[in-house]
Amino acid sequence: METIGTDTRSRTFSWSDPAIHAAHLGQRSGLELLRAMTAGELPAPPVMQMLGMDRIEVAEGRVTVLLTPQEFHYNPLGSVHGGVLATILDTATGCAVHSTLPPGVGYTSMDLNIKYLRRVTVESGQLRCEGTVLSSGRRTALAQATITDGAGRLVAHATSSCLLFHAG
Repeated sequence: METIGTDTRSRTFSWSDPAIHAAHLGQRSGLELLRAMTAGELPAPPVMQMLGMDRIEVAEGRVTVLLTPQEFHYNPLGSVHGGVLATILDTATGCAVHSTLPPGVGYTSMDLNIKYLRRVTVESGQLRCEGTVLSSGRRTALAQATITDGAGRLVAHATSSCLLFHAG
């Protein structure tokens, strides 16, 4: 078997204890918690560090996640892995729902339905994923998100149902 030469690259990252966020669940509304994170009062969650997300922007019922595609996001076909895009879509939909919740109420994704529309590479430029709440009730919420590339072209679309529950 022939061995193909490789140009090895490496990546190092660090993250904060995820229990820091969990400790604030019953004390702050979702919007307050997300705003504290974007203001630097609370550290970014580990998933943001792992994927190298650039930042998030938060308003009630709306969250924007920015990510610049990197080689470490690639699948064997030379494009960003669909799971990376799914994670960004899930983050935007879930956080949009979270931004509407009062203190003591949490959520979890029940489903995530995605349509991938365009290949993403490092040449795609910064991705912008905008999540919005479409409907919210006592037990469930429905949100959607879109990802556009640096040229403003639609890359992917998703809808997500979230289960709402009392935390604690």
